[in-house]
Amino acid sequence: MHRRTFLTGTLAAGTLTAGSLAAAPAASARSPHRAQLRTWAEQTWRCLDALTVPASGLAADDIGADLSAASRGRQTSPTNIGCGLWSTVAARELGLLGRAEARRRLARTLGTLTTLERHEQSGQYYNWYDPADGRKLTEFPGSGEVVKPFLSSVDNGWLAAALIVVERAEPALRQQARRLRRSMDFGFYWNADENAPGGQLRGGFWDADPGEDAAVVGNHRGGDPVWYTGHHYGTFNTEPRIASYLGIAAGQIPPEHYWGTYRTFPDGTCDWDWTETRPEGSWRTYDGVRVFEGALPYRGKLVVPTWGGSMFEALMVPLLVPEDEWGTRSWARNHPLYVRCQIEHGTLEAGYGYWGFSPSNDPAGGYREYGVDQLGLDGPGYTSDQERTSVEQAYAGCRPGSAAPAEYGDGVVTPHASFLALRYAPDAAVRNLRNLATDFDCTTDGGFLDAIAVRSGTVSQRFLALDQGMVMAALGNALGGDVLRRHVGAELAPALEPLMRREVFATRG
Repeated sequence: MHRRTFLTGTLAAGTLTAGSLAAAPAASARSPHRAQLRTWAEQTWRCLDALTVPASGLAADDIGADLSAASRGRQTSPTNIGCGLWSTVAARELGLLGRAEARRRLARTLGTLTTLERHEQSGQYYNWYDPADGRKLTEFPGSGEVVKPFLSSVDNGWLAAALIVVERAEPALRQQARRLRRSMDFGFYWNADENAPGGQLRGGFWDADPGEDAAVVGNHRGGDPVWYTGHHYGTFNTEPRIASYLGIAAGQIPPEHYWGTYRTFPDGTCDWDWTETRPEGSWRTYDGVRVFEGALPYRGKLVVPTWGGSMFEALMVPLLVPEDEWGTRSWARNHPLYVRCQIEHGTLEAGYGYWGFSPSNDPAGGYREYGVDQLGLDGPGYTSDQERTSVEQAYAGCRPGSAAPAEYGDGVVTPHASFLALRYAPDAAVRNLRNLATDFDCTTDGGFLDAIAVRSGTVSQRFLALDQGMVMAALGNALGGDVLRRHVGAELAPALEPLMRREVFATRG
């Protein structure tokens, strides 16, 4: 078991100083960490290369620590495929891959994408395919578990964003990537009547009856019925906003949708007391839509929460979209503040000595959500340890809370979370990663394994394409002049930048 203390000495000062938590340009030749970041990029690309099936160009969902083809997962998703695409562009920018070879790989992936079965009316991709031959999966390999073919708004969002990267980064493939992207209709998920005006996105839909009680039969575009999820993505600061952004930029969803999701749920009644705690904030009106600009308290700060309290909900989107450049009174305040809260939870509140909590492979097996409970809008939230230690905060005037936990258990730290924080706390992020690499057997030739239970010392023995894709995106931006953000930002700026420039979050810290 390893446990660093951040409570005293120079390490604490270096981790939690305001300077180390200020937003910083991702790309800087003057960065003192450049050589270290380069090494991590080389390792991460080795893993992503191993994840990719050569014949199809599709990145598999996961792979074992030994990076052998035999340990490669036999399923892939639109998100995994998107991670492979943007990682190839990042690797080319960093000189880890020659331009001709990168073009060949990208062309192979696009060629396979044109053959994959899709939902005809919406142009959306199904959630699971065989990465070897592109066949739509109806049962999970190995287990035989039935897969009810589903089309996810957020997963398709990541693939479409990756197609923008290819479209703008590789002229020879521009038309092919553009045709694929423009055939994807995100308005298919948009329910104008949910929390109108503005509307919200459905989580996704099945194109055949799944036998799910919560499914809602309909079609927001007209045409043949589909079976929508009963839930909508109602929280603003979560990863599905990538699909909202793409739909708005493509003219498939009206701009008012940007104001249609919740920063926090409104204050003033006990109707929302099932959520984390009472927010602070005020009402503002944008484009005729009243928005409660709320934030939740955490350790003397006010932060716009995610749904569960994880790092990737907050910070995966700005790997591709320059929210903090456009939203100088909103995202530019919240992103570094969110990182600071995650650092304080890991090092001060829970006392793990390490930080960075996000959904990942579970060191004990399977997949699990990890986060900081109090940074999530949902009452239970995601927890940072294996024991699921949660914080029962009071909702003033509505329900009591309970005493804070006396201690936390086996905290699970996910290295990709530190890479997500790299832009906003570069010194702290690099220090945390170096400490993990020094104190645990958590790195291989393919980079950082997916998760570490820091008190037991148990390390996941797999890599996930999603998490490695986030790492490669962060390093590509940091070392390659914001290569991914530049491409996606240029496409989305006309529609999204004017909206973000106007908003003022209720943050404090």
